[in-house]
Amino acid sequence: MPMMPARVKFRKQQRGWMKGIATRGSSLAFGEFGLKALDRGYLTAIQIEAARVALTRHVKRGGKIWLRCFPDKAYTKKPAEVRMGKGKGAPEYYVAVVKPGRIIFEMGGIPESLAKSAMRLCAHKIPFRTKFVTRVGH
Repeated sequence: MPMMPARVKFRKQQRGWMKGIATRGSSLAFGEFGLKALDRGYLTAIQIEAARVALTRHVKRGGKIWLRCFPDKAYTKKPAEVRMGKGKGAPEYYVAVVKPGRIIFEMGGIPESLAKSAMRLCAHKIPFRTKFVTRVGH
């Protein structure tokens, strides 16, 4: 079961804009290592889960992992081969809006080399460019 909000006030949301850079969630808060977004885009609940699984499998369930984004925006789609009009489509899945500078994942309690290789695998599951970041004092 992919991540999604427990309950929402409104089932359908407008797409909105993704302009600007991330001001919140742009620095490491929990772990020593992180994966920072360099581009903007939507991160689906399935992509977040695939990346999380890749991380945990690579570190063989060692250390600690923090997810710094949550898919709380409903993404609607109309069914295939349906004519235009007749209202907005049904919610298909949930997405997290990611802006440049946003920390997506954090890790701690493992060596840097292992964290870097794990984050590289994780980055392959994410549909935009990312970079590996470490805590300044580390």
